[in-house]
Amino acid sequence: MDRGTEGGRVIIVLTGIDGSGKTTAARSLVAAAQAEGRKALLLSNYAGRRRMSLLSSRSGIQLPDRLADAAETTMRVFNVLVSHARASRFDGLVVMDRHLHCQLALRGAKGLRRGRLLPWLMRILPAPDRVLHLDVSPETARRRIVARGTDEESVAELTALRTAYRALPEYAEMVTIDAGGCPAEVLARLVDAADSQRLLKV
Repeated sequence: MDRGTEGGRVIIVLTGIDGSGKTTAARSLVAAAQAEGRKALLLSNYAGRRRMSLLSSRSGIQLPDRLADAAETTMRVFNVLVSHARASRFDGLVVMDRHLHCQLALRGAKGLRRGRLLPWLMRILPAPDRVLHLDVSPETARRRIVARGTDEESVAELTALRTAYRALPEYAEMVTIDAGGCPAEVLARLVDAADSQRLLKV
């Protein structure tokens, strides 16, 4: 983390397969920090994948992997760049829900190459102070996805994505969090992981 943030700004990124609870955890982490009087900002780096998944399911039309990746990558990169621009003007805790790691994992799950753009952007953008990876079994993730009813993912797809995350070179620097429990349990683990590095003392 030699390109750490300046001043009192701390950036925490949450990654994980669909259904791991990233968005819920990100909101809870920011709310917990704010409840203690700390400045905290939530930024979301979506790629529109959930919407495209639902659209494909309803229409019966499945986009080719490369075309879907191109659309998702464009949206993801745009959101990540906007998020970093906003973070650069914020002095406090910044929690990013998803990042470029997520798109690289999606590519790996589909058997696509990493390419040059995303790794290059990860090198030149400010490095997160911590990347917290929410790990959950594909079966649990699938149950959560079905319960929310907003998109479609099979156990096989979730298994491939989980494997792809673990194959990322960046995975070695992530802090793995057991996300199989209730939201309160997951939040406690996230806070413990961040506090162990004094990241919440901003």
